[in-house]
Amino acid sequence: MTTAVPRDVTPRGDVIPRDAILRDVTLRDGLQLTGKTLDVATRVELVRTLLAAGIPELEIGSMARPDLVPPMAGSLDVVGALTPAELDRCWIWVATPRHVEKAVAAGAKNVQYCFSASDAHNKANIGRLTEDSVAAMPQAVEIVKEAGGRIQLCIATSFTCPFDGPVDPDRVRGIVADPRTADADDVVLADTLGQAYPGQVRELFATAPAGDRRLVFHGHDTWGMGVANSLAAIEGGARVVDGALAGLGGCPFAPGASGNTATEDLLFATRPDYLTPAALAELVRTGEALLAELGETSRSKTAQGARSKADAFEWVIG
Repeated sequence: MTTAVPRDVTPRGDVIPRDAILRDVTLRDGLQLTGKTLDVATRVELVRTLLAAGIPELEIGSMARPDLVPPMAGSLDVVGALTPAELDRCWIWVATPRHVEKAVAAGAKNVQYCFSASDAHNKANIGRLTEDSVAAMPQAVEIVKEAGGRIQLCIATSFTCPFDGPVDPDRVRGIVADPRTADADDVVLADTLGQAYPGQVRELFATAPAGDRRLVFHGHDTWGMGVANSLAAIEGGARVVDGALAGLGGCPFAPGASGNTATEDLLFATRPDYLTPAALAELVRTGEALLAELGETSRSKTAQGARSKADAFEWVIG
């Protein structure tokens, strides 16, 4: 005789679907708030280190103006230094059709077209109203598709805005359902400030009208909910979650935002097939070397644990 599972309880084995993956965003969102700029060669080396470690996808740069976001200078040089096979697994941040044109001309295949759910943050971040960004998206899609690439719809401040406070989830769902955004390959919902909580994240992902588009969660760990929110997003239907080495990052136009959810923490929580103790150790060391070069401190609990004295635990480096 079998025991029935209550309708409102998810079986343990289904909490982390095997097709949920991590995208590392160290080279874009992770570097945005650092006080030091990495040279192109160092960034290319980091791309190849992360890909070799098994990370399925990366975000490697941004078309944001270098005078406003200096660490993003040279992003197109990074694109130009990578092979077509490497670029298949890489994304670059864009905010306008003109950005898309420049990125594609440099060789980029995949772009993340980003704007904010709230007008106040969109004006601070991009300089226009949300409606203007939505209206321009079909042109961005056309440019990418003609080049044979992929495009993501990325909605920043999907939960809260640093200027206007809580964001109505119906506004986010309305943008996802808008015919002008329908041809995106993926839908990214971003907890830009890291103020969301798991039940809220799960609900928005479970009700976002994304159709057969892949759902992506971009979270920050400001209130310590980064991993919990990422797992809740997966439970709600996300198939990709974003992280950055050592929890680096944040939005320079979002007061109160702190680092991304740490790549090391997300990998330790989700345990993809490619994550072995040796692979995690290599990622921890890579993050430590990056922090030393940037003069930043680690926010990763997993990196801290890996350096503990619990030598009997196979994940500890010592």
